[in-house]
Amino acid sequence: MSWPSERARFPVLSQFAYLNAGTFGPLSRETLDATARLRQWEAAHGRGGREYFDAMLERRESVRELLAAQLSVPPANVALTDSTTEGVHVVVVGLGLGPDDEVVTTDAEHFGLTGPLAATGARLRIARVRDARAADIFELVREQVTPRTTLLALSAVSWVDGKVLPWRELRAQTGVPVLVDGAQSVGAVEVDAAAADFYTVSAQKWLCGPDATGALYVRDPEALEPRLVAYPGAETYDIAAGTWRPKEGARRFDTTFTPASSLAGLEAALRDLPGGRFERARELTERCREALLEDGHEVVTEPGQGTLVAVRWPGDTAETVARLYERGVVIRELPATGLLRASVGWWNDGSDLERLVEGLAAVA
Repeated sequence: MSWPSERARFPVLSQFAYLNAGTFGPLSRETLDATARLRQWEAAHGRGGREYFDAMLERRESVRELLAAQLSVPPANVALTDSTTEGVHVVVVGLGLGPDDEVVTTDAEHFGLTGPLAATGARLRIARVRDARAADIFELVREQVTPRTTLLALSAVSWVDGKVLPWRELRAQTGVPVLVDGAQSVGAVEVDAAAADFYTVSAQKWLCGPDATGALYVRDPEALEPRLVAYPGAETYDIAAGTWRPKEGARRFDTTFTPASSLAGLEAALRDLPGGRFERARELTERCREALLEDGHEVVTEPGQGTLVAVRWPGDTAETVARLYERGVVIRELPATGLLRASVGWWNDGSDLERLVEGLAAVA
């Protein structure tokens, strides 16, 4: 594998040390070109005609298959969404969660998971894991599970500091269905979602897809009511009678017609991914941790976790991120935490890590 050649696919890396895939992944030339070609076709021919719509529908199924491969699950169990949050809404609304239900989650979740849960009115039992060691998370979450618990709602990888949460082990021991927020896992680390009841995907992050693209894995589509209903999920309908029949499998949960150009870009992003990419990302993540530690920074991310590295910063984190951007280094501040977060992907290299360390030293 020629990593310099793979890295050259991403134009932004010629100017920036781009370490922010936890928010938006870098866009490759293939993705940009595929999106532009479709937009140009639309400009010349309009967004209509049999050829256009047939191609869009075929590409939806191609993207579904490619996303399913990222999750190691059958395509029939994958719905297309526009975000992780939308996938969460499909699940919590479909389950009909309400005040009589109890959900166990943690204080290390993104609001994209916690917000929809809170909106149901269900009782939330929140395990305090944000400042805990990764090895202690299993017990901290399990302690919150009671005979009334309806659902476990957990990230695969915490968006705060990259902790890996033991959702699979918790599902196996408690027997409680689990909804997994996969925003910081899919595309960053190897994923096998088959043991989850529900697993969400944010394709604009580590999969480097266009904005507003995502997916939801549902292990047993027949057991979840399609209540966030949209046209793409209907096999047939009768307006006069007010009835409809959902599509087979998880297609019934398709919530949106993803723009044709975005589908083209996502399809391009998901094709020809390099072998060894997860090992490469893991190696670079550990190098990032070590480099920051050697430079005297308080690294809160433990070794052997996800591909996010968080540093406790004594100054103004928002100002620091802005000054780093001016120096060509892109990372994220985590509001109200005092943390800076670097996202390390297989497209990065040692020069990005060096620029990060040098940039932090310069703006300190």
